[in-house]
Amino acid sequence: MKQVPILVLDFGSQYTQLIARKLRESGVYTEVVPYRESLEAIKARNPQGIILSGGPASVYDKDAYKPDEGIWDLGLPVLGICYGMQIITQHFGGSVVPAIHHEYGKAKLKIENDSSIFKDVNDESIVWMSHGDKAESIPSGFEVIGTSENSPYAAIADETRKVYAFQFHPEVHHTVEGTVMLKNFAKYICGCESTWNMGSFAKEKIEGIRVQVGDKKVLCGVSGGVDSSVVAAMLNEALPKEQLICVFVDQGLLRKNEVEDVQVMFKMLDMPLITIDAKKEFMAVLEGVSDPEIKRKAIGEKFIEIFDIEAKKHTDVAFLAQGTLYTDVIESVSVKGPSKTIKSHHNVGGLPDWMTFELVEPLREIFKDEVRKLGLELGLPKDMIGRHPFPGPGLAIRTMGAVTEEGLHLIRESDAIMQEELRATGYYDKVWQAFTVLLNVQSVGVMGDNRTYENTVCIRMVESVDGMTATFAHVPHEILEGMSRRIINEIDGINRVVYDISSKPPATIEWE
Repeated sequence: MKQVPILVLDFGSQYTQLIARKLRESGVYTEVVPYRESLEAIKARNPQGIILSGGPASVYDKDAYKPDEGIWDLGLPVLGICYGMQIITQHFGGSVVPAIHHEYGKAKLKIENDSSIFKDVNDESIVWMSHGDKAESIPSGFEVIGTSENSPYAAIADETRKVYAFQFHPEVHHTVEGTVMLKNFAKYICGCESTWNMGSFAKEKIEGIRVQVGDKKVLCGVSGGVDSSVVAAMLNEALPKEQLICVFVDQGLLRKNEVEDVQVMFKMLDMPLITIDAKKEFMAVLEGVSDPEIKRKAIGEKFIEIFDIEAKKHTDVAFLAQGTLYTDVIESVSVKGPSKTIKSHHNVGGLPDWMTFELVEPLREIFKDEVRKLGLELGLPKDMIGRHPFPGPGLAIRTMGAVTEEGLHLIRESDAIMQEELRATGYYDKVWQAFTVLLNVQSVGVMGDNRTYENTVCIRMVESVDGMTATFAHVPHEILEGMSRRIINEIDGINRVVYDISSKPPATIEWE
C-alpha cells in the first residue's frame, strides 16, 4: 500500500475533507479514512502523523465513536480537532462536559507559548469554533498553548508525547492562519516534507498504469467530462495506442450537442474513439422509474453491460478504466458504515461478479480541482479542463420522477440557454457548476391573453472547490432574469423558472 504521510481519521465532521485538502496544497500527501479503520490498515499506510477530525457526536455518549485503541501505542504525533480534542482529553484522563452555550463562529485565539505547531502564527489569530462540548479539565502532562474568550482550553499539548488538540477548526477558511498550523504539525512535529504535487503524482500514476496493465488492453469509458478525459489522457500517455480502446456511450441523457463536442475533442487529441448509440437501451430500463437510487443503479448496470459487449469485440481486453474521484469514494463510505451513505455512485464499489475486468482508477485518490491541475499538467486544453462537472447518470438525475423524451428535451434546451448566458456574461468560469432541473411540477401561467399550465424548471448554480461542500452562487439578478426570460420565451412547455438557494450541506449539489 502507498505510504500516506498524514492520515486523517474521520468522525463525521462536514469539514473533514478540508484537512486533507489544506495539507495536500502544502505539498504533504494526506488521506481520509473512517474513524473505525483497523490498526493493521493504519499501519499498512506507514503514516508519520495522525489527525482526529471533528464530528457531531459526544464522547460521553453510550455509543460514542472511538478509534482503535492501538493508535496511542504507535508513538506517532497526533492532532485532535474539536471532537478529536475531546477524544484525546478523555483518553488521557481529562474530563469533557456539555458546553453551557454552543460556541459557533469566529473567536480570537491567544497563543500562550511558543509551541512549534504555532510557528509563524500571530500571537492573536482569528479561528473558527463549532462545538457543543468542551474540556472541563485537561489531562496530566498537557499544558494550555492557546486560549480564547470562551475557551480556556482552546489549544492544549503534551509536547513530550507529541499529542496536540484544538477546540477550533484550523481547516476552514475562517481560521485565518489554520493552513499554517496544519503545515506546522506535518512539517515540524511529524517530520513530513513538502514533496507531493501534480507533476510527481502524474509520473507515479502513469508508471503504475504501465505496471498494472502490462501488455493487455484497456477499455476506457469516456463522457467528455473532465474526469474521463484526464483518465483517457493518462492512459494514452502510459500505453501504446493499440492497447487503449476509448468508448463513448450516447445513452440519450447527455447535454445538447454533447456527442459532437466529444468527438471533436478526441479528434483534436488524436485519440481514437468508438461512439455507441444506446439511447433506446437506456430509455427502456428507465421507463416508469422514479426512485433516484434505482435510476442510478439501472444506468450503471446498463453501462457495464454495454462495455462488456464492446470488449468482446476485441482481443485481450482485461481492464476497464473509470474516472472515480476521491469525493466519490468518500461519499460512498460514510462514518457510520455503508448503510448511511449519501448516495450511490455507479463507478464506486467494484464490478459485478460476472465481469472479469480489473479496474483502472488513476484518479481515485484526488479531488476534482486536483484533477483539473493534473489535466493541465498533461497538456489538455484549458477549455476542456474548465468544463463544469456532469454526473455519470446524466440528465436522468436532473429529472424529478420518471424520465421521458419530452422532459429530456426541456432540460437540454433550458440548460443550453443558461450556459449561453453564463458564457456571454463571463460567469461560466466564476461558478463551480451550473445546470437546470426539471421539477415535473406544473403551475398556472399567463402568456399573452391565454392561461397556461406548464412545467417549472429550476436553475442550480453553486460555488465550490472540490464538490464536498458548496454554496449557491450569488449571480446578479439581471443575469438570472435574462436566463428566465429566454427559457420561458424560447421553449414551449415551460412557464416558470426558479433559482435554488440551498447549500451543501444540508442539500447535495445534484437534486437526485
